[in-house]
Amino acid sequence: MLLIFSIACVLLGNWQFERRAEARAEIDRIDNNYDAEPVALTQELPELSQFDEDRQKWRTVRIEGEYVGEPFLARNRPGPGGVGSDLIQPLRTAEGATFFVDRGWVPIDGASADDVDPADLPLPPSGTAVVEARLRASEPEIPGRTTAGRAVASIELPELAALAGVADSAYTGAYGMLVSETPEAEHGVLPAKPERDEGPHLSYAVQWYIFIAIAVIGVVYAARREYRTLNVGSDEVRELDRRTAERKRRRGPSDADVEDALLDG
Repeated sequence: MLLIFSIACVLLGNWQFERRAEARAEIDRIDNNYDAEPVALTQELPELSQFDEDRQKWRTVRIEGEYVGEPFLARNRPGPGGVGSDLIQPLRTAEGATFFVDRGWVPIDGASADDVDPADLPLPPSGTAVVEARLRASEPEIPGRTTAGRAVASIELPELAALAGVADSAYTGAYGMLVSETPEAEHGVLPAKPERDEGPHLSYAVQWYIFIAIAVIGVVYAARREYRTLNVGSDEVRELDRRTAERKRRRGPSDADVEDALLDG
């Protein structure tokens, strides 16, 4: 049982170390990319399906183009007013490709997202615009959740490209989280800068290894007590008792011994 318990603790401790490594990698991406100078989208993503999350997440890109079509609503997103939706707008770039921009959170919940009138949503600037946005990876499909009208379960770019009729000319590796638009226009609530917090993973990992040490000490103590009980009067037990008494004599009386002596009068 001790071996099984120790293996389980090691696995859980290593899992916490892995979680810490992931958190620290995210902190590095924020430090390196979040406030970096924007670069042209075509420079950062020369291929439509390209995206290296380890290197490019949070990179700011600049796109010149024109918002086209009606927006999509990525439903069931937490925001300042509870659960709402993210406003996803296609942007046709000057090169003719389509790049999807998350223009912020709007207070439209999942139940009503497919019935909303696009005219009631924040409208993007008309005509040519210069957009700066931070890169985010295409999201995975959510099993069991389906598209209803223009309300989608996740920002899964291949699906959005198909729904917008631009499957052959859309960026499907990454989309952009809006930073700014010129000319300015109304948009949803933009997210705050992510916190640089690696969490309690290191302390949790160390705790699992401490549990192993506690378990080993407990097993050794229990084994010694059982051995003494089963071998009362043997030469080995008498020798152990003699050594224990000698160690106590050298250390002197403990606080508990002094208290017991005072209580005994």
